[in-house]
Parts: sequence; C-alpha cells; structure tokens
Amino acid sequence: MGREKREMQKISNERGALSPHISIITLNVNGLNSPIKRHRVAGWIKKQDPTICCLQETHLSSKDKHRLRVKGWKMILQANGKQKKAGVAILISDKVDFKAKQIKKDKEGQYIMIKGTLHQEDITVINIYAPNTGTPKFVKKLLTKLKGDINSNTIIVGDLNTPLTPMDRSSRQKINKEIIELNEKLDQMDLIDIYRT
Repeated sequence: MGREKREMQKISNERGALSPHISIITLNVNGLNSPIKRHRVAGWIKKQDPTICCLQETHLSSKDKHRLRVKGWKMILQANGKQKKAGVAILISDKVDFKAKQIKKDKEGQYIMIKGTLHQEDITVINIYAPNTGTPKFVKKLLTKLKGDINSNTIIVGDLNTPLTPMDRSSRQKINKEIIELNEKLDQMDLIDIYRT
C-alpha cells in the first residue's frame, strides 16, 4: 500500500511538472469595508486555496487598497474608483510562479486585466464588474477595447450584471437588441461561457 501510494505521488508530481493544475475562483463580495467581512472573505479564500482569486464589488476606494490582505497572497492587484463603489481585485497565490508582464485597469473600478506567465505559460486574466445600467454596451465596448489583449490563453471572469442566455433570465426579463449584439460580439471573439458548456 505504501509503495503504491509513493508511485502514484511520483506520477502525479511528474505530470504536475508538465502541466500544472491551476484553479480560479470568483466572487462578488458586495463590499469589503467591514473588517468582519474582510476577515470572512480572507478565510474563505484560504479555505478554497485557489491559484487565482477574483473579487468584484469590493467597494474600496483607491486610498483603501491596503485593506485587502490575505496571508499567502502577496500579489493583490486592484482597480478602485474614487468613491466606495464597484471595485475589482485579482489575488495570485504565493504558491505559484507568476510573473506579471502587463496590467490594465480603469479609474472607476469596473475592470482589471493582468497578462503574465504562470508556470512559464502565458495567461491573461480579466476581471469585470459591469455597471447595473447599460451593461451590454459597457461589456461590448470593453471587449472591443481589450480585443488586442484577448487570445486563447485569456480567462474572463466577473459579474457582468446581464443575462446572456435564456437560462440566466427570469421570465420577466426580455432579450433586447443590446444583449443580442453582446452575444454576437462574444461569438466573433470566439469567447466561450464555460459555465454554460
């Protein structure tokens, strides 16, 4: 039994060296101004132990960015506005070899993009918190703006605040022209909603 376990471990370690496993979690935290809530979110992140954690709606202002700290995640990138609303963050675990090459973010805290290498493989992560109004137009405009940065190694996460498919809609919500155009843009860019596939 002990020998089999060691062999299995060796095989998984060898595989890990060739194709390391990464996990990405995302959460709309609906504000992190309360110390109790920050503590709970930090505990949740530690328990989940992801490679990358993306948070939306942090509600931190640009001068409050020091408030978001999680032991084991020194690389914390944030986009925050001047007011305590919106806000997005990407946390990268200290356990992985990640090297940032480029960071793009807006001044309103609606999105942040990080390009880099993770285990010597290119990766781009875009974390979006779309506004509650004009969402399809906002997302379409943002994707058009970032089109040159999006490739087959891009992962887009976040809270888009819009139902893209009938499965996501309540019976009261209608498909409007803007949502149809956004879905067309997603198709044109060859983006796939992995949650729905």
